[in-house]
Amino acid sequence: MSLENKSSELATFAGGCFWCMVKPFDEQPGILKVESGYTGGHLENPTYEQVCSDTTGHYEAVQITFDPAVFSYERLLQVFWQQIDPTDAGGQFNDRGQSYQTAVFYHSEEQKAAAEKSKLDLARSGRFDKPIATEILPAKPFYPAEEYHQGYYKKNPLRYKAYSVGSGRAAFLKNTWKDHAKDQDLKKRLTPMQYEVTQNSGTEPPFRNEFWDHKEEGLYVDIVSGEPLFSSLDKFDSSCGWPSFTQPLQGEQVTEHVDLTHNMVRTEVRSKDADSHLGHVFEDGPGPNGLRYCINSAALRFVPKSKLEEEGYGDYLKLFTK
Repeated sequence: MSLENKSSELATFAGGCFWCMVKPFDEQPGILKVESGYTGGHLENPTYEQVCSDTTGHYEAVQITFDPAVFSYERLLQVFWQQIDPTDAGGQFNDRGQSYQTAVFYHSEEQKAAAEKSKLDLARSGRFDKPIATEILPAKPFYPAEEYHQGYYKKNPLRYKAYSVGSGRAAFLKNTWKDHAKDQDLKKRLTPMQYEVTQNSGTEPPFRNEFWDHKEEGLYVDIVSGEPLFSSLDKFDSSCGWPSFTQPLQGEQVTEHVDLTHNMVRTEVRSKDADSHLGHVFEDGPGPNGLRYCINSAALRFVPKSKLEEEGYGDYLKLFTK
């Protein structure tokens, strides 16, 4: 096995477009390096164009240098399976052809045994109704891809997000690997509109939702988790048909994400703890920061000032004392 030092090992995975296979591993502890490249074929030092032509026998792949004492090979396999459609023998999502097929390239007999076991466990899990098509193959020479492909998600975040969504990968992974027990519980607790908005990033109709013109004093909390998100003190009438706020109650409770859907570039806002889709933030608000948080009523539950203490939000009563 190739080693960079005594405490590191190599792992090599093909999971379709290598742009999308770097970030999931890059974010894990114990990962020393993630490199995009080509492997499994017969041509030395191939170019991207040659590999895409499907004449070299190469796969697009990532090679990971990792510390097994911090992040085991078995955990790497778990991350790998959760980035792909392992039942697709012809490529991945919108990318078709041999170079986009999936494979685990093992660097030792121990890795081979672990990979075969994890593949068998996945097949027996019942998560998929088709056979697992991903091959377990011996490692072959790995050729690093061109520099502009390395760390693509960092260099070109907008194009990376657009590709991940547009290829169908993002939606497949979200639907396949979500916690089904939790999802069933949410479907029981939430109305269809609340579920569609918070879990599927839907949008409710303007002017036909609960809080668009609501004026009572109190807090607006996440309908899923109850985490406090917005105050009535920051609510204003934006004439857009949805509840609008100049700022969140606590900035760290609302996260921002690039949204490239509907052929637009927008900033989506989600709740930090529950990861509920809330709405979007725009730079046309009246407050000192010039922001307008345009939020779906279906993502919110209102707690009136008179019930803050009773419902466990007593610390926020001071906001409403004049």
